[in-house]
Amino acid sequence: MPVDAQILLDSAFAEGFELAGLTPALPHPDHTRHISWVNRGLAAGMSYLTDHRAQVRQDPRLIFPEAQTILCVGKLYNTPGPPDPAISRYAWGTRDYHDVLGVGLHRVATRLKTKLNHDFPYRVAVDTAPLLERSYAREAGLGWIGKNTCLINEPKGSWFFLGELLLPFDACPTKAIVDGEVDSNLCISYWTIEAKTEAPAEIKQAFGHHLFGCDICQDVCPWNRRAPETNEASFQAVNANPPLEELTEEQFKLRFRKTPVARTKASGYNRNVRVALENRPK
Repeated sequence: MPVDAQILLDSAFAEGFELAGLTPALPHPDHTRHISWVNRGLAAGMSYLTDHRAQVRQDPRLIFPEAQTILCVGKLYNTPGPPDPAISRYAWGTRDYHDVLGVGLHRVATRLKTKLNHDFPYRVAVDTAPLLERSYAREAGLGWIGKNTCLINEPKGSWFFLGELLLPFDACPTKAIVDGEVDSNLCISYWTIEAKTEAPAEIKQAFGHHLFGCDICQDVCPWNRRAPETNEASFQAVNANPPLEELTEEQFKLRFRKTPVARTKASGYNRNVRVALENRPK
C-alpha cells in the first residue's frame, strides 16, 4: 500500500519528535560491520548484542515480517544541568526514555490510522528490538554517525534518543528505491518523461496526478526542510499545476516550448494527462 510520505513525517512531528525520516525496511550493509565488531569481542558482556539477536539484526523483516518502511525519529533530551554530573545525561529525568518514545510512537501510529482511515499492524522499537537503529536513522537522513558512534544531526547535535516505527506500506508510490538504488522500471519520473511506451497498469495507478516527473523522494528528504529558495525568475512555479486537459501540438508548444516539459512532446504529455484523469477521484 503506497502512502504519502509527508503524512508519515507530519504525524511524527505532530507528536513532538524533533527529527523524523523514512527509509526502506531492507537489510543494511552495516550488519557485516556489526558481526565483525561482535566477533572481535568488542561487545564485552552484553549478551543481547552477541546471542542469536546479532543475526536477526541483518533484516528488519525478521522482527516484523510485514515491514516495508521504517519511520525513524529522534527525541531531543539535552537539558541544563551541573557541569560535572555523576549520572549520564540520558538518565537525569524521572521517566525511562523507552517509555516516553514508545508512547509517542504508538500515538504516531494511532494518528496515522485516523488520517488514512485504515487499520494496519505495526511495530514500535526504542532500543528494544534487534535493529541497527543508527544505521537506519542515517539512511533516513537524520544525521551521520560520528567517531563516538553517536548519530549526529546538523545543526542539532547528538543529544537524541532514537526510535522506529516499522510500517507495512511504502512511502515511494511504486517502491522504486531499493538498497540505495533507483529501479527506473518502477520510477514515475522515468515513465512520465523518458518512456516512449505506456506504463504497466499497476504503475499508472500510482502516478496520481503526476504529469512530468516526481519529487516525492526529495519532498520528504529531511535535509530539504532547511533548503533555501531561489529568487531566479526563470525557475518560479508558473507551470507547477497546469489544467488537467490534453493539448494540441500548437497549444503544447505555446505553453512548454522553452521548458524541460517539451522533452515529452505533446503525445507523451497527453498520454500522462489521460492517466492522471483516470486516477482522479471519482
